Amino acid sequence: MGKKIILTGDRPTGKLHLGHYVGSLKNRVKLQDSGLYESYIMIADQQALTDNARDPEKIRNSLIQVALDYLAVGIDPAKSTILVQSQIPELAELTVHYLNIVTVARIGRNPTVKEEIKQKEFGASIPAGFFIYPVSQAADITAFKASLVPVGEDQLPMIEQTREIVRSFNNIYGKEVLVEPEVMVPDSTCARLPGTDGKAKMSKSIGNAIYLSDEPDVVKKKVMSMFTDPNHLRVEDPGQVENNPVFTYLDAFGEDKETINEMKEHYKRGGLGDVKVKRYLNEVLQAELEPIRNRRKEFEKDIPAVYEMLKQGSLKAKEVASKTLKEVREAIGIEYFK
Repeated sequence: MGKKIILTGDRPTGKLHLGHYVGSLKNRVKLQDSGLYESYIMIADQQALTDNARDPEKIRNSLIQVALDYLAVGIDPAKSTILVQSQIPELAELTVHYLNIVTVARIGRNPTVKEEIKQKEFGASIPAGFFIYPVSQAADITAFKASLVPVGEDQLPMIEQTREIVRSFNNIYGKEVLVEPEVMVPDSTCARLPGTDGKAKMSKSIGNAIYLSDEPDVVKKKVMSMFTDPNHLRVEDPGQVENNPVFTYLDAFGEDKETINEMKEHYKRGGLGDVKVKRYLNEVLQAELEPIRNRRKEFEKDIPAVYEMLKQGSLKAKEVASKTLKEVREAIGIEYFK
């Protein structure tokens, strides 16, 4: 049995933060290094343009930042294929073919799409490209015949829609052309980090994120200003650990679990101040981020080499996607010229 094929990726709308790191990047490196999987990692710039079409420079500038973050955390282009979505035109044609077997009503029922439309406050002015991105995502997954897709729980409806498209296509055209992917959900309780302000999600737009490339003084400033337990007004007051971002971050990044558990008990009974806990968290995060920052600075010295890496990864991915598209066209019966 060959290696399982995995597809993951990120939208290039800025540098990547700790939420991306603990939620997906660390897992991607582990899967890559296991030798059990063939990984395709997509920088989804075309998807990012669906709600940034009037600001393409933002996406262009973010492309290299995401690539640098990938390399800095340990994603190895010798082990994983890193590709740029817009450089694979076959994905667009696959999307068109899939749109013909999906209804507008079905896309509109997708919980992830509904939630993101609400968050972005589109109202009635929803870009068509954004609305149909579950179908575009299905094209991304099936183009490489990914058998396993690691996602967070919020993305499960997207993968289910992909699975529906695969079943519909194979059934309509009577050939097992497309592969129905399985889902891998991170088992970590810290798979989604809250923002430093205590909000449920770390977000670039809100400004509540700690970035992988943040310098030590910036990280310290963000940590020391983090939201904690609003009722923990004095050191001697008992504090709440649950839903306290400082302790959530310690659970995600701290390796000395005994010390962390002792701090939790001390905090809950009173006598442990927020400043002391934050100082400890700062030490933990600095130790985690220092090697990432150092590797990133090394890769920054040769940006043309990073672009060449993206080019070669995209060329390899294009070849794979082209084979899938040919099979799809043959199944439909529109591969007229041999």
